[in-house]
Amino acid sequence: MQSAKTSLLWSTGFVSAVLACTLATAASLLAQQSPSPCASTSTGSSVVMWQRIPGHTPDPTGAIEGVVCDVEGHTLPGVKISLLRSSTPSVLTDGEGIFRLLNVPPGTYQLRAEKDSFSSIDLPNTQLTNGELLTVQLLLPPLAPPVISNRVPGGLPGSTGLMAPESIASMYWNPLQMLQLPTPWPLAVVSEEVPPESANFSAAPYRWWAYMPNWQRYPVPGDYPYVTSHWYDPFNRNRIKGDEPIFGQTWFLDLTASSISGFDIRRLPVPSGLTTLSPNSEDFFGKGEQFFGSQTFLFQADLFQGDTSFRPVDWRFRFTPVVNLNFLQTRERGLVNVDPADGIDRFDTHTGIQEAFVEAKIHDLSPNFDFVSVRAGIQQFVSDFRGFLFSEEQPGIRLFGNLRSNRLNYNLAYFYFLEKDTNSGLNTFNQRHQQVYVGNLYIQDFLTKGYTTEFSFHYNRDDPSLHYNDNGFLVRPAPIGDVVNGDVIEHGIRAYYLGWTGNGHIKRINVSNAFYQALGHDTFNPIAGRPVNIDAQMAALELSVTKDWVRYYTSFFFASGDGAYRFGPTRSGTAHGFDTIVDDTNFAGGPFSFWDAQGLMLTSTGVNLTNPASLLPSLRSNKEEGQANFVNPGIYIFNAGADFDLTTKLTAFANGSYLRFDRTEPLEILLFQNPIRHSIGEDLGFGIRYRPPLSENIVVTAGESNLFPGAGLQNIYNSKVLLSGFATVALTF
Repeated sequence: MQSAKTSLLWSTGFVSAVLACTLATAASLLAQQSPSPCASTSTGSSVVMWQRIPGHTPDPTGAIEGVVCDVEGHTLPGVKISLLRSSTPSVLTDGEGIFRLLNVPPGTYQLRAEKDSFSSIDLPNTQLTNGELLTVQLLLPPLAPPVISNRVPGGLPGSTGLMAPESIASMYWNPLQMLQLPTPWPLAVVSEEVPPESANFSAAPYRWWAYMPNWQRYPVPGDYPYVTSHWYDPFNRNRIKGDEPIFGQTWFLDLTASSISGFDIRRLPVPSGLTTLSPNSEDFFGKGEQFFGSQTFLFQADLFQGDTSFRPVDWRFRFTPVVNLNFLQTRERGLVNVDPADGIDRFDTHTGIQEAFVEAKIHDLSPNFDFVSVRAGIQQFVSDFRGFLFSEEQPGIRLFGNLRSNRLNYNLAYFYFLEKDTNSGLNTFNQRHQQVYVGNLYIQDFLTKGYTTEFSFHYNRDDPSLHYNDNGFLVRPAPIGDVVNGDVIEHGIRAYYLGWTGNGHIKRINVSNAFYQALGHDTFNPIAGRPVNIDAQMAALELSVTKDWVRYYTSFFFASGDGAYRFGPTRSGTAHGFDTIVDDTNFAGGPFSFWDAQGLMLTSTGVNLTNPASLLPSLRSNKEEGQANFVNPGIYIFNAGADFDLTTKLTAFANGSYLRFDRTEPLEILLFQNPIRHSIGEDLGFGIRYRPPLSENIVVTAGESNLFPGAGLQNIYNSKVLLSGFATVALTF
């Protein structure tokens, strides 16, 4: 805000200075008896004007700017301008004779202008107040004033030897050369009053009625300015898209409708469900080919009070219902439902409320729009740059804002979870008995310009509960270990996360990093068969560089595994496997990586080796409905890839990873299998993203990835290559 105001005041002062010198020349030509700011007159040769933009709050400091001319009306570069009795350093006028003294504390100073071969000028009582821009035009006289004769050179026949003033003026471009200047040269200050606000501004009772005229430069149709808008047109002026107030002059409505169509074809390792139907079958693993289709309709109504600028809104009301239809086709029984009689296909629908909140600004903290706001209700929250730890849409209350001209951003949030629908992942209206507390601080330009860092604290309180998902499978507690060997033992988790993440660039190198330390306690871990303390870590780093139309990147991901459990009666009381609250990771290839995009069921158990949109082999029954498990193998991921901007609308992606378990003891205990190797395998993926209108209104994304099993994955499953292909079409109004 301050820089914008200063730039506007500079522009005003500069125009005033240039006009003053120009008008002075014209005034001397037409009427030498009129006073001029750039000419020697009986009252002086300097003009000082006080200017301030009406309606703006003054700044704590002021500024002085001006232009220096010689007696011929030419601007003078290289003039030293000093502000005596002030700590403000001296400046030199630029090539156009302009100078600027910025951030000057209010007070009374002596302004001095000096240059070799010219007489210096002093303004002894230069007064400056808060937020004031003082504009000065100065005439700097030479040390030896020129003597100008008005006699005709050489004499002309029939002439008296003298020329009339108007004849002299017609012979010269600049009339100041013809002035007989007095000695000594006087100095004076002439004040110019700023016109009243009514002379510069006209009040518009409803400024939104100033519509653009019809205009079409080209005869062929296209996206041109001043196009007549329609209610169904999201690209031009539209009242229901927040371009005009819906009522009053400060209340706006933004209606958004989205359609997301997704298709997924995959081959996964699944257990054979045909044992009783085909008793002679020798294959432990069944036919893993699957097709999954999902259609999501999102409707969002966003009503807010503001002024359409970057100033934070005063009030906001948002409501976002989502409808999902999904279809799953498999080739084995017991996958779509716990009851094999339900067959191999499933069709399901669900409607959830993903956003329903009220937001209010509590207070403005500075003229630069630092603020404090509060938001209460169902709301989306992502706690870091890549969704490593917590990404959800849950009921909660959030206090947020910024400081130091938006350099510091902070959040204090509390969420009380709702249960999720199993097949769509949308919210239900049943309580989850899980609470999450979040506090984080973002610092922009941390240590270097362009790099933003975040420090965070998370507390996950997951109370003991019993829950079967919508397909009839037990997911809480996880049906493994002592949970199925004896009575079902509900257990609670108290996990604390200390985090440091960052995103941005250091010079030309793009950087994204994360580190989390997990601490806490699990009242009964089903794999360990006892209560455990938590001590686990996660680290990630991505470096990338952009060259022309290609971005090359390499990344590393680590999550600690638990190696304290081996076959035998002695088991440690500390769990070292890292797990999250609810992650939604976009890292190491994201959707173009098989390991990140797909979930792998761990056969003969009720848990998954991995879950969709997660890099962690957490042995969790379900990412949303299950509980965090800190007795897991952990992982190393070494990744490299590139993004190719083939055209302005089409981007291609290539990604490759090598994956390896950190520890395999939890897998050996869970599967009663020894040994299990560490190598998971190689993950190769490719994809494209196409945006026909160069916006996010139509986005087509498609990709294909393969996981070539390493020795460890072959110990768990078999040597078949795992496949994943997907396509998503997103339409947004």
